[in-house]
Amino acid sequence: MKIIRCGSNPSQQGPEETFSGTVRLEMMFQADEPGRTSGAHVTFEPGARTAWHTHPAGQTIIITYGRGRVQREGGPIEEVTMGDVVFFPAGEKHWHGASPENAMSHIAIQESIDGSPVTWMEKVSDEQYDG
Repeated sequence: MKIIRCGSNPSQQGPEETFSGTVRLEMMFQADEPGRTSGAHVTFEPGARTAWHTHPAGQTIIITYGRGRVQREGGPIEEVTMGDVVFFPAGEKHWHGASPENAMSHIAIQESIDGSPVTWMEKVSDEQYDG
């Protein structure tokens, strides 16, 4: 058994290469081998968002606060709010972030395949974000 205390890992600023706007990351857990699952609490200020990306084993996000936006490549922008659970299948190109007016926080859960949980791509432009 392992207990990880909330707040035991320091907050980090979301890297400019993979996020637009002000984003705070708090790593919650990383499974010990042979486990492959990791989780983070991510907070986006209004208008902040991820770059386009994929996950080799998919990703689940659980909205814990505020209002946000999610989009899969080729699909419409969809609004999400506290309590919503969003699953992105393996390899699906997508982005997620806050709404223009409200901050949004979520817990992100994903698995690593061959040591990598994510493949980052180009940033989401303002035009794409605005729909």
